[in-house]
Amino acid sequence: MSIVADRVREIDAQLDRIALGFGRLPPPDLDELSDAAIHGTDDVETEYANEALSTPRVQELLRIVNALSSASSPLSQVSPHRIQTLLRQSRLADLGDVDSLADRSGPDKLHQSNVEWLLISRATVQAYGHLLNMLFEQIVPLSDDIQYWEETLGSYTYTILYTIQTSPLRLWDTFHRIRCSVHDHIGNIDVEHEPPPGSAWKGMARSWVQFYGIVQRSVRERSMTTIRGKVLSPVSRSRREVRRHLAELNKLKDITSTGLGMLVDEGLAFGMDMDDAKTDDESMDLLHWKPVVSKTVAMMDAVLDKIMELELYPQDFETSVFRTIYEDAELGTQFDDPQAPLRVSAAAQRLLYILEHKLPQRTRELHEEVREHGRPSVLVRYWLPATLAALSSTTVLRILVNRKAELATWARDIAVTARDFWTNWVIQPVRNMVRTIRHDEASDIAIMSRDSLKADRESLERMVVDFALDNPHFTGASGPLSDAQIAVLRAKVYEGDLTPVLRAYETDLRRPFRGAVRGDLVRSLLIQVQKTKVDLEVAVSGIDALLRSQELVFALVGLTPGILVTAGVVQYIRGVFGGRRGARTQRQGDQVLRVMLKIDRILTEATPTANEFLHYRDHGRLLCEVHVLRNAMSKLLPRHMEKEFLKDLDDLASPKRYPVQVQTFNRMKWAYAKWVR
Repeated sequence: MSIVADRVREIDAQLDRIALGFGRLPPPDLDELSDAAIHGTDDVETEYANEALSTPRVQELLRIVNALSSASSPLSQVSPHRIQTLLRQSRLADLGDVDSLADRSGPDKLHQSNVEWLLISRATVQAYGHLLNMLFEQIVPLSDDIQYWEETLGSYTYTILYTIQTSPLRLWDTFHRIRCSVHDHIGNIDVEHEPPPGSAWKGMARSWVQFYGIVQRSVRERSMTTIRGKVLSPVSRSRREVRRHLAELNKLKDITSTGLGMLVDEGLAFGMDMDDAKTDDESMDLLHWKPVVSKTVAMMDAVLDKIMELELYPQDFETSVFRTIYEDAELGTQFDDPQAPLRVSAAAQRLLYILEHKLPQRTRELHEEVREHGRPSVLVRYWLPATLAALSSTTVLRILVNRKAELATWARDIAVTARDFWTNWVIQPVRNMVRTIRHDEASDIAIMSRDSLKADRESLERMVVDFALDNPHFTGASGPLSDAQIAVLRAKVYEGDLTPVLRAYETDLRRPFRGAVRGDLVRSLLIQVQKTKVDLEVAVSGIDALLRSQELVFALVGLTPGILVTAGVVQYIRGVFGGRRGARTQRQGDQVLRVMLKIDRILTEATPTANEFLHYRDHGRLLCEVHVLRNAMSKLLPRHMEKEFLKDLDDLASPKRYPVQVQTFNRMKWAYAKWVR
């Protein structure tokens, strides 16, 4: 959707409201009806309208009206070729002078005339939309070209670059002028001075003399150009050329903006408020919309006639367009004189002429004007780097061919390194982490650790019990140990209490030699060694349990380097391949900011009329910037804000009073600044 599509839909809705009043028009011979029929006037009017609108001719016209409606096209606009075809099918352009309401006879002449004008209105709306689109398509690129020339003129470096870029064109232009000058002088040579037969040497000498004279004349004719070249440097001549292009584009933009503002403000202005809920025939004038349509057709024709007259100022352009409209012999009298007969054939013929000839012709002329004074072509701007790239391509290709084996080895090593990194630092740590999360207690390592500690502990218990049985007096017993005492001793050993062994050890230390001979000292030492081994295994088992409780943390720590490196590589790749999207978004934000600055400058510099409305030129420029702003913000705004944004744009672009537009733009500056930056 665009401003033009919204405008076409709005005018189509107004025409639908106008068409609703066709069935409530009274029949022309209502005075001849009987008294009973007069009391039922509404029924008579309805019956009469149904009868009048059911004729074959009216039905054919209504079919064409529906085909010209914006609802019949998915883009809200019917193609120009389709409009021409439908207009020819209606045969309205062939009616000639027998076209007014007074020249027709029959009870259905009023309704048929309304349907014919409704058809012309639909066709006018579609042609009006195509004309607005054409103007928008011409003005919007002009802003980019003007910005290009302003940047070139404002920077000495850019001016030098432009001089280098256009140097081949300057050389070709100089060569072409010299060649044309020489051809002109050679063509003016008097053929009567040809040498007679048999005097070849004299003819050759005379030819050299003539050639020398041509060179002298060419030098004299180009003396002023030579003096100008000595006075002005190539950069200065380039700046003069840039100023000339910039001035022509500014003139074209002013004229086109003025025409656009006139068409939007004055074209198809039925004076109907779409927010008004009234739909009866008292809320609209069914005879007023026909002159408006006729005036719009004449205005479209006049704007297309005058839009290429770039020597006119905007005020002179407005005056010239309105003078052309009022001096129009076919359509001008239809709104200048309310009593003048309305000729639908004149409007149909003018629409066909506009669509077939004027609109395509003006489009081509505007394209040629922009191509002549717009920014240089891509070939001119990039011929130097393209030439350098072509010259260096053989060297680059030779380097690639000579290092083909090395490049293949590098590529293979990079692939192997990436694969091994992915397997060893990403896949394997993930597997370990999954195994840790499952916490497999039946693994061989867990079984070996648990059984080893159990065997050593049972061996220590047996060693202490055997020592206590052999030396019961160290346990404090007076005789052999009972089963209950042995069970208590086992429990104490399980808890780490080796009191009997330590008592024997302390006793043997007093007589170490005797204890060593008996073997009790060595035995107690070995038992303590076993106790130390069990304590060490218990400590290691505790440490192992502590580590196993934090094994998931260690697995995650082991996975972190691979994840970080992988994420960094992925982010880099996204930055390389997705950087265009970010750069595009940044450019769109910068474009929106520039457009809002232009809108603010237009509203600040504009001088409203006495009725507090913008002039046509200022309103046209404002419409162009609003059109660009709408297309740019549609890609930045979230979906839930689009509706409010479109409402504000409609208030800003509609021909409302200047203070309302300023207040709307001030509201937009703070309401949508969040999505601009």
